Amino acid sequence: MIARTERFAVSTRGKGTYEISDDVQRCVREGGLREGTATVFVQHTSCSLVLFENADPTARQDLHAYFDQLVPEDLPYFVHTYEGTDDMPSHIRMALTRSSEIIPVSDGKLLLGTWQGIFLFEHRTAPHQRRVVVTLLGE
Repeated sequence: MIARTERFAVSTRGKGTYEISDDVQRCVREGGLREGTATVFVQHTSCSLVLFENADPTARQDLHAYFDQLVPEDLPYFVHTYEGTDDMPSHIRMALTRSSEIIPVSDGKLLLGTWQGIFLFEHRTAPHQRRVVVTLLGE
């Protein structure tokens, strides 16, 4: 039985989605997991994880535009603005998505669908260094 934790960092350039599927697959490979699950977790409250279309970048462009309209910045009733006008919106966007995903692994490979990718969804305008933890469980 394998129970192992791997970590990596993602450097973002600001708001947007950053595919991390290859990083997670590397963790699976280096961790020696053949069959089981990989739990991917981001250690922040102003970015999130999403499983999303990875073939056509316009799908992610639409996702970004949707969230910009769903939770706009500069709303006058936001009180939590200590770090800027994108501070509270980034927390709400994170709460509407997820901070972790569980991906099945078989034969040492993530069982993602044909057009699925794992993305870190950065909600802040400024670049950040984000910490991702991958917990492997299985054999």
